[in-house]
Amino acid sequence: MEKLNAAGLFGGAVVQLSGSLAIRYNECLALLGVPPTKLKSFSIDGMGWSPEISEEKKEAYYLNTGDANVNAIIISPEQEGKPLHMPFHSFDRDVLETVFKAYHREIRDITKDSALVLHIDQQIDTFFEPFDLLRYDTIEVSFVLLNQLDEKQMEQEAFINLFHRNNNFIDREVHQQLLTSAKTYGDLRGRKLRLDPIKLKITSFYTNAFGGVFVLKEGLKELLVFEEEKVFKNAINDTTHDVLLFHTSHTELLEILVTHLLLDKDFKTAMKSPRYERIKKHIFAEHSHKTEHPLAEILDSHFLFKRYLNQLPLEIQKKISGAEVYFQKLILDKTLKITDFVADDYITLLHEPHSSLREEEKELIWKLLVKIMPKDPVHLFWYDKALFYQLYTHWDDSYKDWVIQEILENNKKYAV
Repeated sequence: MEKLNAAGLFGGAVVQLSGSLAIRYNECLALLGVPPTKLKSFSIDGMGWSPEISEEKKEAYYLNTGDANVNAIIISPEQEGKPLHMPFHSFDRDVLETVFKAYHREIRDITKDSALVLHIDQQIDTFFEPFDLLRYDTIEVSFVLLNQLDEKQMEQEAFINLFHRNNNFIDREVHQQLLTSAKTYGDLRGRKLRLDPIKLKITSFYTNAFGGVFVLKEGLKELLVFEEEKVFKNAINDTTHDVLLFHTSHTELLEILVTHLLLDKDFKTAMKSPRYERIKKHIFAEHSHKTEHPLAEILDSHFLFKRYLNQLPLEIQKKISGAEVYFQKLILDKTLKITDFVADDYITLLHEPHSSLREEEKELIWKLLVKIMPKDPVHLFWYDKALFYQLYTHWDDSYKDWVIQEILENNKKYAV
């Protein structure tokens, strides 16, 4: 991962904690019932998740209280705008952006000497079956201040009011109550410490619960798409819910998504995109071994790419260039079928989110496509970092260099 680290694509854009902030973070963990970390310094992302602590605890989602209860920690205003390296839901990033937008000033004030624990509540204490996910409609984000600073502010205000009442300003006991509060918590007058819960509407989303499930509500009918085959097989025995069930490996899934206006199958347009070129080059790299030139140089050179492409077995050449051959021949013979020229898995790669979808819905469908067929390294990094890091370790070193450059250029181009 050294190359990714150097490029800022692994463990980057985080907030470093040590000293008093590390102590404060442990106090937040205690509020969640999580044992403290023994680390003296560590980093956290926008949600307060730490890769070092996750590794220490051997638990990816150590901030959560079960799959149905997702939590976050805000300990520094620097977390605003930072990426989420281990989100549990596809909407977690939107939740954090909404919180920082609504309470930007309050967060800066609170984190001077306290911290926030966020609970993302969907009014479900625990999941019993995947169909519980269909009940996600509205989530409420509630806030707990470390050391109950908001409640201490109310107490301090009550002491001040008592001090000004009648002759209490000469009452030594009232004096002592005020001094004790001020010495312990500081002067809390005028500080923005009270945060009302935030409610957000939820439509379609992805969750890591039940081994990974896509909950798609924007189509003609609700769909659940499972990553875990065992969970899917258990779910299909249900006869009480009117919902379509699929596993990511099902070939008929794509046609259903097209019918439900969630996918476009305008293959000719898809072939004009930079994504199509990246897919071609990825498949080429998978089948190219012991080349005279580094893969990065080959993939950046039109002439070298053509030269090495023609050295591959004919069936691999057809797989890489079959779509182009099909559309060339289609000009002369309109009866030709794409399946005669293009492999099924390659046809999958030519699908794109439906143009009518909102941006967040398109991102969700891109994530689903990446789960089904992880052949575009840039989209793989954007929409499924965990899988990207897993596959990355098996790639040729020179191909890694090319992928890193592609990601950096596209991040800059699309302001990711």
